[in-house]
Amino acid sequence: MYQYEKTHPWITFSLDLEKASYNLWLLMGEAQSKCEQIAGVPLRPDISADFQRLYLAKGILATSAIEGNTLTEREILERIEGKKNLPQSKEYLGQEIDNLLEAYEVISNEIIDSNGPLKFSVERIKKYNRMILNKLTLDDGVIPGEIRTYSVGVGSYRGVPFQDCEYLLQQLCGFLNDDKYQNIFHDYKIALGLIKAIMAHIYLAWIHPFGDGNGRTARLIEYQMLLEAGIAKPVANLLSNHYNLTRMEYYHQLEQTTRKGDVFPFLIYALKGFIDGLKIQIDEIRKQQLDITWRSYIQRSFQTMIKKVDNRKRIVLLELSKYDGFINIREIRELTPKTAQLYFHKTDKTISRDLHSLEKMELIEVTSEGVRVRKENILAFMPLRKKHY
Repeated sequence: MYQYEKTHPWITFSLDLEKASYNLWLLMGEAQSKCEQIAGVPLRPDISADFQRLYLAKGILATSAIEGNTLTEREILERIEGKKNLPQSKEYLGQEIDNLLEAYEVISNEIIDSNGPLKFSVERIKKYNRMILNKLTLDDGVIPGEIRTYSVGVGSYRGVPFQDCEYLLQQLCGFLNDDKYQNIFHDYKIALGLIKAIMAHIYLAWIHPFGDGNGRTARLIEYQMLLEAGIAKPVANLLSNHYNLTRMEYYHQLEQTTRKGDVFPFLIYALKGFIDGLKIQIDEIRKQQLDITWRSYIQRSFQTMIKKVDNRKRIVLLELSKYDGFINIREIRELTPKTAQLYFHKTDKTISRDLHSLEKMELIEVTSEGVRVRKENILAFMPLRKKHY
């Protein structure tokens, strides 16, 4: 008999989905749908690259910040781009970022180069921990990639007896590699990947097999599982973002799973945060697509107009399109360097005539509040609106 069976009897490596609430199933379906929606969205290559870099920075920030790294999102983004040199006293923070970046790249490349899913093994999990802790200053007894040989605790929680860690990691790998849930999820590969990724996170937190880096190792396992489930890279960091942004609740939920042995509340907590992150990403993507389509519409609206004044109105409209909401008409002259150049030798009447012309083309709206572009004109399906009399 293993000692953990007495000290940690809730570690069973089983999940009875028949006990799952309808709410959990609804969340899984919504997550699957939104992930598929994002995966199928076309974006300009430059916008896509910026989007990927931004969410890579957010993911690394979340994974490191929850462990105490104090670098900002901007500093991490600059580090990723090779622009950030830190003072020697802070270089250890940068090294942690470099380790995570390398680990993400290794996982992505291994998935691309593999002929099938990457099987989990104790050695793979050790490798992730080794990459995370590489070149960092660690406490005595902590060896990167080596299972601890002593007892550990986080707050009031005690990790499993160290003698059982190797065995429990083997059991965890068996649970993650098992395809017995495939029949339940059928074509919902993303939903299954999400559930198993979150379960892997919970189990690694319970086992706590390493002297340091357990949380970061768990989040790398999540990252691998989400990518293999077909989730886009920017989306694969959303769980880490959620854990970091709701740090107190994250620890509370982990503590509750330990006390009650019930993982379903944590699954619901994680999925709700994941979906909230998806909604934000979808909104950002929608804005990008709307802007691209709107600018294309502007170009088509002026394609038969060759006069200099028409070109000026087109440029002004493009500049106005950089802003949401109403803009004070008096501010248009100095709104951007381009508008300042266009109206440098022009009177306010010229600005007024240009705006009136654009309004007649139904490209802008002019009211007492100012002027705004009418991007809603290109929406395919607008909701019915009541007329105000």
